[in-house]
Amino acid sequence: MPGFVDQAQLHARAGDGGAGAVSWRREAHVDRGGPDGGDGGHGGDVWLVASVNEASLLGFRDHPFRRATDGVHGSGSKRHGARGKDLVVPVPVGTVVRERTGVVVCDLAVEGARFMVAEGGQGGRGNARFLSNRRRAPAFAEQAEKGQEFWLDMELKLMADVALVGFPNAGKSTLISAVSAAKPKIADYPFTTLEPHLGVVRVGGVRDGTEFVMADIPGLVEGAAEGKGLGHQFLRHIERARVLVVLLDLGAPEAGGVSPAEQRRVLLSELGSYQPELLERPTIVVGSKGDVGTDEDGVCDMVLSVAADTGVRELVERLAPLVQQVRAQAVEASSSEIVVHRPIPEGVAVHRAGAGEWIVQGRAAERAVALSDLNDEGAQAEVVRRLRRLGVDRALARAGAHDGDEITVGAMTFTWGHDQ
Repeated sequence: MPGFVDQAQLHARAGDGGAGAVSWRREAHVDRGGPDGGDGGHGGDVWLVASVNEASLLGFRDHPFRRATDGVHGSGSKRHGARGKDLVVPVPVGTVVRERTGVVVCDLAVEGARFMVAEGGQGGRGNARFLSNRRRAPAFAEQAEKGQEFWLDMELKLMADVALVGFPNAGKSTLISAVSAAKPKIADYPFTTLEPHLGVVRVGGVRDGTEFVMADIPGLVEGAAEGKGLGHQFLRHIERARVLVVLLDLGAPEAGGVSPAEQRRVLLSELGSYQPELLERPTIVVGSKGDVGTDEDGVCDMVLSVAADTGVRELVERLAPLVQQVRAQAVEASSSEIVVHRPIPEGVAVHRAGAGEWIVQGRAAERAVALSDLNDEGAQAEVVRRLRRLGVDRALARAGAHDGDEITVGAMTFTWGHDQ
């Protein structure tokens, strides 16, 4: 998996909406043509989509910016502007997206999962929309709304059925290369593997066989749960594995290394310290390099040797039913899960900015005052009506605003009068 990157940043910028038009119908022989300004188009949204065709976050490392297109402004004769195109950004299955504060905003754990990470700005309505019996000649229109813009952190947690866990140089890369087509770097020194490798393992025939994904996780060391030896970067790829294979190097004592019993204690301790529920996963403890060592302490469930071609087939045949069983349980558990595809709509909030000064925040409130000509009496009346409908007057009263206080909403600042 050359160029594997499992952490990156994303700058998502949705498209701005198009502004509504102020226009009047002017034709010969048409008396009092009236307003005919068209609406602006909505800005495009930015969507993240989990795809099996993406292997890592490499494409975001040097190019984190993703932007959707803007909506087109409205024009006369009630011509509405076109909507901006949505931007669909494919990411690997298993990508977790967080705010810069660390709050998780979405977890794309299945193929095809979608999440709207930035919403496009709404298009403004043209002055034709504000025609009424009381307002016969509206000389204002809505301005374009800005699209949402966020810096986000992305983290990839590999989606594997089986994870190989063991000390550096325990034989994980050799095993995965023997049972699949994966070709990781193999050498006789610790930390040969510095990035995870995936391999597809097939047991049985084409029609009635079982196929599962095995992950070669870089070697863990004591203290990995606290981050020693890049432990956190490696351990997160074990979180989603359905079955764990704890690989113990039986040849280590012969070379003056750690005994299999101590390896087992350290590995299980690190898994439990990092995430206690990992110890509840189906686990097979396997002794590797059985041609140069033995399981004298009886800590292994089975022993194999890739070099001598013994025990390898027995291991994969033992893993296949375990994987099938856990998959079935996962499908049953996920059948009742609710997937939220869009962010929760923002409300309206009032904050004190200083003595006698208040700021009203929220996209709905900012949209309410985004009119093209706030000096127009009709536009001012429309702003008051919208803010009251949103409950801004009640929110200001509850917050403690007094007559004469200065209120700021978006680009508009006005003097508060509770009776106005």
